[in-house]
Amino acid sequence: MKYFLTFFLSALLFSCSSDNDESIKEVSVKLKFSQNWDGTVIEKSDLENTEFTNKTGSKLSISRLRYLISRISLVNGAGDTTKFDSYKLIDVSKPDSLTYALSKKVSEGSYKLLFTFGFNNDDNKSGVYPDLNSADWNVPDMMGGGYHFMQLDGKYKDTLGVENPYNFHAVRAYDKEKDSIVDTSFGVETGSILLKNNATIEIKMNVAGWFKSPNDWDLNEKSVDLMMDFEAQKEISENGKSGVFSLGNISQ
Repeated sequence: MKYFLTFFLSALLFSCSSDNDESIKEVSVKLKFSQNWDGTVIEKSDLENTEFTNKTGSKLSISRLRYLISRISLVNGAGDTTKFDSYKLIDVSKPDSLTYALSKKVSEGSYKLLFTFGFNNDDNKSGVYPDLNSADWNVPDMMGGGYHFMQLDGKYKDTLGVENPYNFHAVRAYDKEKDSIVDTSFGVETGSILLKNNATIEIKMNVAGWFKSPNDWDLNEKSVDLMMDFEAQKEISENGKSGVFSLGNISQ
């Protein structure tokens, strides 16, 4: 009887240990960044080749699309936060930049993904990121310094059908006359994500959203020199907050 009891307790402890091992299963997470125009996928092959129409009726092409996200984190149901690498530069012309493996594993469970579009003012310090310096991502000090949030460039057709350049660049808003800065970065939070196995989470950018809601964007009026336009930068940020980013497919 003594031996039977010892065997039973050992088996019970082993079973509990196995259950605990299963409950703390860890998974790897990758992010996949995709771009679209109101549902039409935008890929490298579309650069300078595909024509889109924005809400105000301007026909435009895209020659360059790069954007930066920072402060990536996953928050579980208990409110515990796992923070990852500080920033990621996405470039549609470089397909390798569209996927990003998070630097740490997390326990399986339900999460929300959080990140910041651009750098907030605490992180947006001129010259401190060597890789971004090499990528010509800097903003001149006369325009407020720090780094870009986004470079969206191309050509649009004006009311006469003549092609003109546009440079839809997002940076922090700088008022040169008052020498004041407004932080126009913004946070993005996804809905609930259930992680059971190693997963790839798609983050979708609707590029058309930058030109609409709440500010309908007429490229005939505002197409270049936007980095120096204090009000334009605030409007770009408002449009970005209104739903440019969304959660896509989750494969695992």
